[in-house]
Amino acid sequence: MDGDQRASTGIVGLDEILGGAGFPTGQMYLIKGDPGAGKTTLGLQFLRAGAAVGRRCAYVVLSESERALRRMAASHSWELDGIDVIESNDQDATQDYTIYQPSEVELGETSRSLLSRLDELAPELVVIDSLAEVRLLAQDALRYRRQCLALRRYFAERDMTVLLLDFVSDGEDRQLESLCHGIVQLDQLSPEYGGQRRRLRVVKLRESTFRDGYNDFAIVTGGLRVFPRLVAAEHNRALHGPPETVSSGLAELDDLTHGGLDRGTSTLIHGPSGVGKSTLSMQYAKAALERGERVAIFVFDELPSTMVIRAEGMGMHVREHLESGLLQIKQVDPAELSPGQFAHLMRDAVERGQARMVVIDSVNGYQSAMPEEHHLSAHMHELLAYLNQRDVCTILVLAQSGLTGTMSPSSDLSYLADTILTLRYFEVDAEIRQAISVIKRRTGPHDRTIRELRLDGVGVRVGPPLKGFRGIMGGIPLYEGRTDMLARRREARDEASR
Repeated sequence: MDGDQRASTGIVGLDEILGGAGFPTGQMYLIKGDPGAGKTTLGLQFLRAGAAVGRRCAYVVLSESERALRRMAASHSWELDGIDVIESNDQDATQDYTIYQPSEVELGETSRSLLSRLDELAPELVVIDSLAEVRLLAQDALRYRRQCLALRRYFAERDMTVLLLDFVSDGEDRQLESLCHGIVQLDQLSPEYGGQRRRLRVVKLRESTFRDGYNDFAIVTGGLRVFPRLVAAEHNRALHGPPETVSSGLAELDDLTHGGLDRGTSTLIHGPSGVGKSTLSMQYAKAALERGERVAIFVFDELPSTMVIRAEGMGMHVREHLESGLLQIKQVDPAELSPGQFAHLMRDAVERGQARMVVIDSVNGYQSAMPEEHHLSAHMHELLAYLNQRDVCTILVLAQSGLTGTMSPSSDLSYLADTILTLRYFEVDAEIRQAISVIKRRTGPHDRTIRELRLDGVGVRVGPPLKGFRGIMGGIPLYEGRTDMLARRREARDEASR
């Protein structure tokens, strides 16, 4: 179907899920969900989008009042210009109520006036809120199905596109689902900690392709914001020779990966807390910024101001790039942000912000944003595949539990990363030092030595291989005193200069 046969929902993300342009016109659709899930908001956005392009629109209020509807619209700073509101809340619940079917029954006074009003207005787009009232008045399943059939016939004869809003109940009647051209289900989840999570799923959409599965959405001032589930395969790009290698700006650090990191790959930097993972990732970001590339850093575990202060204290002058817009540091609250919304932020940074390097600091914080932890790997796989296909250099920071001795990550994402940098603590002469090594690089060879890593006011420094040690990777190293340490070489230079 082409775009002329579609009615936009007024929600960009939902239109994308529905095949790109909204609902096929001239059909009846069911929007179902719990109270507060966003059904009324979705219905109003649908009509407002139709009114904006000159379509005649009507909102039928069965369960509330017109005043309540307009107050809800005002909360989103919306006017209902171009939308006729038909209020029908004066039915006698004890009367025998039947929707229009002239060959079989006589209309009740209320239903007659309701359908007469629709005939008078002749709207192209209609929202009925909600079908729960019709179900209650029908009193039994047979009469309810007959009424739904009559509704569908009535709307089809007049080529109306209709959204029927309905609640979800434990023993729900599935009569209406088989009669509708499409079904959209809205869910709201209540995690043990943090705000509500909302998601939607297109259950069916006849004669049209759509994106199945759950998609996160949020209700904000201005309506629903839908974040379509990221499918990396939709962003495939043709290969054009070997990947470009990007430097860290430090020759000794680049030596570990035989030249630097490869664009279109992901790098995992992992180690215990405080060992220098974030600082090392900032070193790569600083080098990219100095090349004039845009960098996006997503921070879960600290404030952006803290990150900038720490980088400036180590001689990495990133504040000027932050002010120029080349660097974007986005604070992420894992208690409030859904995985789909985070993926949307990432896509926005890459597609609109033109970021060539993306840093996620840290994956532990990303995991906290997941309502079901066993889906973390699937989400991360799609995210990394998408970034790789967009030719982005991605850096992931992962903290491991424990400080010394045997350590284990809270999530094993090592199989997803193309390159893995491991950082460790070790002790020399009652002083705590750091070590760095590369244990994996898919796109080529890498240095297999373990080297000292030094972080101070000078910046990031990498020393020669730590010879004479045993057990560094295991976290309990034994030092035999044959390595020229970075600190000792600096002390010798300082002594010579005096």
